[in-house]
Amino acid sequence: MHALRVLRAFLAVGVANIVQYRSDFAISLVNAVVTLVTSLLGLSVIFGLTSDLHGWTADDLIVLIGIHGLISGVVGLVIRPSMEAMMEGIRLGTFDFVLTKPVDAQLLASARVMAPQALIDVVVGVGVIGYGLTRIGAGVTVLGVALFAVTLVAGFAIVYSFLLILSTMAFWFVKLDNILVVFQALFGNAGRWPVPIFPGWMRPVLTFVVPIAFAVTVPAQALTGQLSVGGAVASVGLAALFLLASRLFWRVALRRYTGASA
Repeated sequence: MHALRVLRAFLAVGVANIVQYRSDFAISLVNAVVTLVTSLLGLSVIFGLTSDLHGWTADDLIVLIGIHGLISGVVGLVIRPSMEAMMEGIRLGTFDFVLTKPVDAQLLASARVMAPQALIDVVVGVGVIGYGLTRIGAGVTVLGVALFAVTLVAGFAIVYSFLLILSTMAFWFVKLDNILVVFQALFGNAGRWPVPIFPGWMRPVLTFVVPIAFAVTVPAQALTGQLSVGGAVASVGLAALFLLASRLFWRVALRRYTGASA
């Protein structure tokens, strides 16, 4: 409960900032609309030439685009800005202020900066998912929705763990800001397409190096009836491994931090 109160306080600060700088909200809205229109235009061009893309229909890909927008919104809401602030704090030595707070340092470092304007991407993503489901219609099952919920949470956990591992490398290297930019570029471009359409050599990269497969493709497969219960269980197991690995890596990295007073 104490941790939740801390997170609520940081969210309140983030909302106060967006109210003060309303232009950020307007820019985010325009960006979300442009991104959505561009993605849908790309689908219309492709499916003007074919009715099936490696087993994926146009309606399936609309759902996938919505899931990608939802995950990107959550990442942009709290995970990415918090990781960027953590890396900057490590570089400047001001990370001391995080370690002295009466709350778990990893939790605070992962959620102390919020960008509420990213909620626009979340809302747009949910709306696109809903629209895609209305087009799929009877193809959506209760089991599919349940597997979608499970794999979506697992996907969030995998993306969070992966970004935490990347950001924690700042304890060893002076400046790593660009590594998050590279990740965002890859996730933003490749994440709008299902992993099975990529060449065979690239699929492991999009599964384990840039984990788009489990974050976006697997939840979309669940919602469109292409995923088995075993596949969902495997995604949960992988998410647990990612969370454990990122936590252990975090604890090892903390021992390398010398602080501003060292």
